[in-house]
Order: sequence, then C-alpha cells, then structure tokens
Amino acid sequence: MNIASVIEHTNLSPTITAKEIDQLVVEASNFSLFGICVPPFWVKRAKREVGKGKTTLITVVGFPFGYQMTETKLDEAQRALDNGADEIDWVWNISSFKTGLPWTKIELAKASKFIHDQQKILKVIIETSYLSDQEIVEACKICNDAGADFVKTSTGFAREGATVEHVRLMRMSLPATVGIKAAGGIKTFAQSKELLDAGAERIGTSSGVSIAKEQEND
Repeated sequence: MNIASVIEHTNLSPTITAKEIDQLVVEASNFSLFGICVPPFWVKRAKREVGKGKTTLITVVGFPFGYQMTETKLDEAQRALDNGADEIDWVWNISSFKTGLPWTKIELAKASKFIHDQQKILKVIIETSYLSDQEIVEACKICNDAGADFVKTSTGFAREGATVEHVRLMRMSLPATVGIKAAGGIKTFAQSKELLDAGAERIGTSSGVSIAKEQEND
C-alpha cells in the first residue's frame, strides 16, 4: 500500500505561520500526500495555495477540547466550508459524553446533517486517551449512529495519541462503512503501517514527508 495516499499532512501548532502553511501545500503535492490539515484561520489561504490541485483540505472544529456550544461549532464549520475546506475534523463533546448526556449524540447528528448537506466529510475526534475501552466502544456507536464518515483517535494535544490497541478496538466496534483516522504521536513509517494494519484508513501526522520518504527507501 502507498501510505502517502492516506496521509493527512498536519500542522496545528499555535505558532504556525503563513510560510509554514504554504510549505504544507507544496510538500503534500510533491509527495502525493492525501491532504493537509490546517487551523481554521488558515483555511482560506491554504485553499488559494492548493488551487486546482488534488490535495484535500481538512480543518478542525471545536479544537482541541470540544466543549464549545454546539451553535458555535456549527458556525465554525460553516466558515471553514465557506473558505474551502473539504473535510471537517470535529472534536466531540467529551465533557457531555462523560456526563452521560444525550446531547453528545444530538450534536453529532446536527453536525452530520449540516456537513453532509454541503456534500463534505465529517470526521469525529473522540480523544481515545481520555476513554476506557468500554467508553471507546460506546463512542464508536454514537458516532456511527449520528452519521460520522470517520472516527478519529486523537487531537494530538492529549496525553497520548493513536495506539494500535485502540484502533483495533475501534475497527471491531464500527461497521466497514465508517473509516478510522489514526492521529497523534505518529512519527514513522513502521507506526503508520501498524495502525493501518490494525484497521485505520487515514493517518494524521506532522511527519508526513519523512514517512513518505521512509516508504520510498523501504
């Protein structure tokens, strides 16, 4: 498998500059990476730089904790889509989920309808490092029932990122129609391959170029 074709080349650093956004676009094109994931503020510029290229443009909503008001997150998503985003990585409301509120699923259903009405892709970040195995299973069911296209492991800002064990559990808990994005702490080709073998379909990483180079030299 060509791992480059499933890598979302990511830079969500709070200090990211316009120059680094432009660099992401160039690197994604040069190494035939699937897409780039950038902060909402930089979506418009990234879209301009991507132009008519094949690079998919991804951004985040409710980042990194997910406990904003649903209306705020929907507005953030609308602005991102207006600015040219192709896919939204939506941080679900972990606080609501831990409390056992039905609003967790209601919010995701609202997000799913809103984003799908504009023919875009919804990926839900559940932040696996904050969840028990049973909670991961429950989270996957909620995401599937609400209409998510992908479930994503991590924001990259928690204590731990993607693990093979969590991805394997997610794959067992989701139908084949729902993809998995592994993200957080992925630095090498070997890690990427393990996560894909465990059931992930996408890899979110700030090390996209070095991973692609590793595969070329493998």
